Amino acid sequence: MKTAAFLTTLIVFIFASSCDETKKVLDVAGDVQLSGTYTVTQINNLSSDTGKATEQTLSFAALDRSIRGNTGCNTFFGNYTIDLYAITIGNLAVTEKGCVAPIMTKERNFLNALKNTGSYSLQDDTLTLLSKTDRSVLLTAKKQTTE
Repeated sequence: MKTAAFLTTLIVFIFASSCDETKKVLDVAGDVQLSGTYTVTQINNLSSDTGKATEQTLSFAALDRSIRGNTGCNTFFGNYTIDLYAITIGNLAVTEKGCVAPIMTKERNFLNALKNTGSYSLQDDTLTLLSKTDRSVLLTAKKQTTE
């Protein structure tokens, strides 16, 4: 009887630890897949055309799980965590340059989208960030390619 209990415990432990290792591999794969620089195309289903401002970008680095980018007016940086397809973007440090009102509104929308992101999808080099609360689309961005 003790042998059966021991074997059952051992099997459960091996199964649980192998699931944990599988999750770690998937998280690393997600980090690598996400790595790169993206040009924002839409925020809250509105075009991200910034007129005369610098384009809005975001970059993910898998090595240190950092995020950085340009809001169209200011630059920002911070960290993110990933858990399968769930992503949490930490507090961001943002420069404080002032721009004209329409550009600042787009910046606010961009930063709010990042703050409220709970998951993501990446398909055909298009990154989609989804809301924590209702999985609605907050932001879409196109991966920049190096040619």
